[in-house]
Amino acid sequence: MPTSEPNRPSEALASWIREVSNAQDPRVTSTTPVVPLITRGLPTRPVAPEPAQVYICAGVIVKVHGRFTDRERLIRRLHCIGGPDIDRLWIQPLIYRPIDAPNGRLATVWPRVTVLASIDRPPWQDAGRLLAKLHAMPIADDPPRLGGHNRLARTVRWLTSEGPTELAWLAELGEALAERLATPAMTTLAHGDFHLGQLGHTPLRSSWKLLDVDDFGVGDPAWDLSRAAGFNAAGLLPDQDWDEFIAAYREAGGPAIPADGDPWPSLLLPTQASMVIAAAQQLRSGQDSTATFALLEACQRLSQR
Repeated sequence: MPTSEPNRPSEALASWIREVSNAQDPRVTSTTPVVPLITRGLPTRPVAPEPAQVYICAGVIVKVHGRFTDRERLIRRLHCIGGPDIDRLWIQPLIYRPIDAPNGRLATVWPRVTVLASIDRPPWQDAGRLLAKLHAMPIADDPPRLGGHNRLARTVRWLTSEGPTELAWLAELGEALAERLATPAMTTLAHGDFHLGQLGHTPLRSSWKLLDVDDFGVGDPAWDLSRAAGFNAAGLLPDQDWDEFIAAYREAGGPAIPADGDPWPSLLLPTQASMVIAAAQQLRSGQDSTATFALLEACQRLSQR
C-alpha cells in the first residue's frame, strides 16, 4: 500500500489514532506507526480547503474528514451502505457512526484493505459491473444528495479566490455547469466520486468493493462514469480501458447510459464538471504539468461539444 512522508500526523493526532485503532486491533501499541495513505501519489482530497486524510495504523484505517463535513449527512451515508445487498458492494466500516477527532474534525474507522497499486492491471471491467449493480439498487434509508455538486462548488470557489487569473474561464465554466447540473437527468444511488483509488478488498477476499462514502448518495449516475470519460477524452486513459469499462457497465445493465450507441449525450455535463475538478486538483498539487495541460485542454474541447 503506497505511503509517503507528507501529511504525517502530529504526535497528538497519532496518539489519538493509536487509541482508536487499539479498540479494533489489540496489536496496536503506543509505538505502532501511523502512516498517511497516499492515493496514486496524491494526498486524498487535495482540492478541499482543509482536506480529509486517511491514516493506516496496523490493521485499521482512520479517516479524518474535512473540517466542513456535515455530521448528519455522514451518519446517513454510513447507515445506507450497511443496508441489505448494498453491503456486498461496499467495504464496511468498523464503527457505523462518525466519531469526534481532535480539532473539531469527524473521523470514521475502517478495516485495512488492499488497494490498487500502480503496477496492477486496472480492473476496469470489475469497476463497470460494480457501478452498474450500485446504480440498479433500490433507493432506501434516505441517502443525501450526491457530493459531486459540493465538490464542484468548492472547486469554483478555489479557482475564483486562489486560481491563476488566466484561468478565470475555468471558474466561469464551473459556475455554468453547476447551474445546468442542479436538476439531474435521472436519479439513482451512486458513489459520487468514483475513480480507481476508490476500489479495495480485504485480505480474505479478492473481489473489489467500493471505498469512501463522502460523496455517496442520490443523483445522476453519470457522475460515476464521468472521470474515466474525461480522462479518456484528455488522452490520459487508453481507449481500450475506457471501452472495457463501458462495455462491462452496459452488459451489467447500468442505467446511466443507453444500452448501445453514443454514450456522450448522457455523460457530457457530468464529465465536463469532473474535468474542471480534476484540472483544479492537478493545478493545486503542482505536479505533472503535462497532465495539467491535457486536463485543461480537455475542459476546453468538451465545452465546445
